[in-house]
Amino acid sequence: MEALKERDALLNRLKRLEGQVRGLQSMVREDRYCIDILTQIAAIQAALKQVGFKITEKHISHCVSDAIQRNEGQESIEELMAVLKQFSK
Repeated sequence: MEALKERDALLNRLKRLEGQVRGLQSMVREDRYCIDILTQIAAIQAALKQVGFKITEKHISHCVSDAIQRNEGQESIEELMAVLKQFSK
């Protein structure tokens, strides 16, 4: 049940982000002030990062933890680290 709540919360966040991106498209289409557009881009990036952090947290709590218990933790950790490196670019 808790997993469904977490998934629904993530989906709601993504729907809000989708709306923000549509708003950004409108701002560009309407030739809005560049600083306003950049501010909106920063807000979208921050919100998307938060979604990524939540998914990372879930992955560590479940997938990585399970892999460690099965003595397959090293591969799982390496996979996670590779993705986290991409996140930091």
